[in-house]
Amino acid sequence: MTGFRFPSSGLRALRPAAFGADPSGERLARIRRSPHFKDGVFQNPGEKTGTRPSGSAVEFAKLYFDKEERARRAPNGTVPVHATTLADIAKPPATGLRLTWMGHSSVLAEIDGQRVLFDPVWGERCSPFSFAGPKRLHPVPLPLAALGPVDVVVISHDHYDHLDLPSIKALAGTDTLFAVPLGVGAHLEHWGISADRLRELDWHEATKVGGLTLTATPARHFCGRGLRNTQHTLWASWVVAGDEHRIYHSGDTGYFEGFRDIGAEHGPFDATMVQIGAYSEFWPDIHMTPEEGMRAHLDLQGGQPHGVMLPIHWATFNLAAHAWSEPGEGTVAASRAVGAPIALPQPGEPFEPTAETVPTDPWWRGVTLEPAGGRPAVETLTGAAIKTTADSATKNQAKADTVSDVPRSADGGAGDPETLSAG
Repeated sequence: MTGFRFPSSGLRALRPAAFGADPSGERLARIRRSPHFKDGVFQNPGEKTGTRPSGSAVEFAKLYFDKEERARRAPNGTVPVHATTLADIAKPPATGLRLTWMGHSSVLAEIDGQRVLFDPVWGERCSPFSFAGPKRLHPVPLPLAALGPVDVVVISHDHYDHLDLPSIKALAGTDTLFAVPLGVGAHLEHWGISADRLRELDWHEATKVGGLTLTATPARHFCGRGLRNTQHTLWASWVVAGDEHRIYHSGDTGYFEGFRDIGAEHGPFDATMVQIGAYSEFWPDIHMTPEEGMRAHLDLQGGQPHGVMLPIHWATFNLAAHAWSEPGEGTVAASRAVGAPIALPQPGEPFEPTAETVPTDPWWRGVTLEPAGGRPAVETLTGAAIKTTADSATKNQAKADTVSDVPRSADGGAGDPETLSAG
């Protein structure tokens, strides 16, 4: 539900501010010149991508409204949140790289002396309305103002659970820059961000912020915030490279072969932040399962178990019909299957991906029911475990090639992929 156009100037005045603004003028002309814009819309890489629920509406409804399954879509206790303070993140990381997952896809990355904030969502709901739409399942770990100065805010796309009006408004009074996909700058200017603070990129374009190079890379998703989807704002994954470290943020995406190309051109990465939640067999093209997320991570690393994968896009909002804890458990199982290191921080818990140890405690298990068949064991695969031999790397790649054949879990289910364009 995106891009509604009001028939008169009078009705247009009623348009919610959270809908943002459609691109126009030179911005729209630039969009039309993009090699990824065809037939009036931005195109996904590869074959045709479905962006709306497919399959039987009856089966969709059975899964989505099943009472027992609905109960599993939320934690059955208080979600543990790390009590992050400014003091926790004021001291520079010993290794030069530190990540703090704030929940969902929001991550503060401190890399080579610069501070990058991905997809900041501090609002209570990922919705254009304060009274409806998916609500937080845990509080934010700390106030946005308590983060301290941020050099650049990176936005992956304009859905409500990634581009949050309250958060942007809070950042408008700072001097931070914004790196956004092509077209998304129209929303930010509408909300008071001056054009000179915007770095608006098409896929494969890059910008410099201090000592960092930020590159917009392809993703397989869609866009839009209003009541009609005009597909005039691009979606992207992001590579951030400093003098010593490289990181990758997937944004929202379905699995596609392009991960290998991104890895070959920009990798390997010290850490990847990969979407592993809000998936469903009803929209397989635009979100990844944990197994697909792990396969993407290995593709990005050139098939080698290099770096740490941080699972994102889960635990904070209920956006699909799978069980709340399923993305976490699925990521543990996928990691164990291929011998690749993962980080499992509580929301708000800072960690250094290249340190000898990273958090691997499955913290969600204390507030969720144990699934049928039990839970996978968690192995500590960090630090020295990353330094594998060439032989073991080859074996892990052979295992990774089978990940795409792993069937989806029975309760992967359905739901609305973009509740109020949230996903």
